[in-house]
Amino acid sequence: MHLARRKFFHQALAFSLSLAAGSAAVNAQTAGRKPTRLFLLGTKGGPRVGAEGRANPSNLLLIDGVPYVIDCGYGVSRQLLRTGVPLNSLRYLFLTHQHSDHNLEYGPLLYNGWAGGLKQRVDVYGPLPLADMTDAFMQSMKFDIDVRIADEGRPDLRQLIHTHEIDHGGPVFQNDAVKVGALRVKHPPIANAYAYRFDAADRSIVFSGDTTYFPELATFARDADVLVHEAMYLPGVEALVRRVPNAATIREHLLASHTLTEDVGRIAQAAGVKTLVLSHLVPGDDPSISDEMWTEGVRKHYGGRVIVGRDLMEI
Repeated sequence: MHLARRKFFHQALAFSLSLAAGSAAVNAQTAGRKPTRLFLLGTKGGPRVGAEGRANPSNLLLIDGVPYVIDCGYGVSRQLLRTGVPLNSLRYLFLTHQHSDHNLEYGPLLYNGWAGGLKQRVDVYGPLPLADMTDAFMQSMKFDIDVRIADEGRPDLRQLIHTHEIDHGGPVFQNDAVKVGALRVKHPPIANAYAYRFDAADRSIVFSGDTTYFPELATFARDADVLVHEAMYLPGVEALVRRVPNAATIREHLLASHTLTEDVGRIAQAAGVKTLVLSHLVPGDDPSISDEMWTEGVRKHYGGRVIVGRDLMEI
């Protein structure tokens, strides 16, 4: 094994073990908490918005009743409401990377929470340029925010949002209910793209984010209860690119930066995860692709439980 790769492997393994130890410590301290719940809010990969079908990428964890939102694709506000989570209860947001299908409704989600009565601090974690992006959104809404503060007596939204920029893998966040770690994955041309692992008292859940086949992810996700992994169905991609004018360019991007279903199965098997959830489906708006088609490639390598994600599904 190449020296640099071996070093990365040992670092990832050590980090995975530390997460497991941290989860055990959290478990010893949090008896009696509400069970951790996972909702898939949007399961279609890519920036296109459809009138019907799957919404753009976003996920929700309820950990001891507190919402943790992972990615903010278009429609996330409405999808959260459909799960019964009030927008003014926002507390923690995590962005895997800064592609539009993952951040387009980031600013509006914060604003919609504020319009609904948000008063508490919100902590947001994600890669550069998170702080600049947040400031730019607040500046674009400055007139309305200032008017509503004076006219409606609202707190200043700009003072409620606290950003935490991530530029490397490792521990990201910890409180008495959960420990969160990040792993930088491969999603060219974006260098700062991350997977997240949430180790709560009762469950460990990993989100791959957007990534090409990345064996180190298996170490990061070792023995997790649930792995939510992006998935790309190659025959569907070939059909898709025949319908778009920039076929050669988009095909090259998709194959270089996303994971085929067969390779998703390899990751899940190597990680030893209990449940694999396919989400961020590419293409996610082709009704001719059945669940059996999505899982066929996965099943060649993984023998555990496989779920093809659907919007508003609770795992």
